Order: sequence, then structure tokens, then C-alpha cells
Amino acid sequence: VQLQASGGGLVQPGGSLRLSCAASGSIGSIDFMGWYRRDPGSTRELVAAVRSGGSTNYADSVKGRFTISRVSAENTVVLEMNSLRPEDTALYYCNAYLALRGSNSYRPYWGRGTQVTVSS
Repeated sequence: VQLQASGGGLVQPGGSLRLSCAASGSIGSIDFMGWYRRDPGSTRELVAAVRSGGSTNYADSVKGRFTISRVSAENTVVLEMNSLRPEDTALYYCNAYLALRGSNSYRPYWGRGTQVTVSS
């Protein structure tokens, strides 16, 4: 299984960015997909996640600014980030909690981090 992330980059405060992550491989079922982030000197935190049924979960710090959505047929999750702040600067990681084809055992998979920098 591979998680291919795209997007990220440098943006001014108040700007917007879009992160996308596509899962591929021998995937049986995905329970949820989401994004985590980590800045230097801190632990990795959940930013947003979306379950297979469509329910979402957001960190308090991004509520009202970020929107996560999932294209189930494509095993893809998109994070729209608006009104970005300098404190959103971090390495963002895509995550999927899934079971391989033919298995009922779920485990997390991680993509490579993509850098988001918010600075003037």
C-alpha cells in the first residue's frame, strides 16, 4: 500500500492551500483517512480525518478554516486549507486506517510528509 500526497508549499498568512492524498495497492477496505502534522519540537497531531461513512473530525485549531473530503471510489482524501496562519506551518502527513484485500485486520499506513509553510 502506498499513500501518495501532493500539494503543500509556501503561502502568505490568510492564503489557501490544498493537500491531496491517494491510496493505492492491495486495499480491501478503508475505515478512515486523514491528515496529521508535526512542527519541529512537537509531537504529531491530528488535523482532520474522515470516516468511510462520511463523518469528520477536526482539531479545534483548524475548525472553520479547513475542510476534509474523501473520494471513496478513488481512495483519495483532500484537505482544503483556508485562512492559513503561521502556526499552521508544519510537515503534514497523510494517514489511512485500512485492511488489505482479503483481510479483516486494520492498521494505519502513512504517506511521506509534505511541507506547508505560512509566512509573509
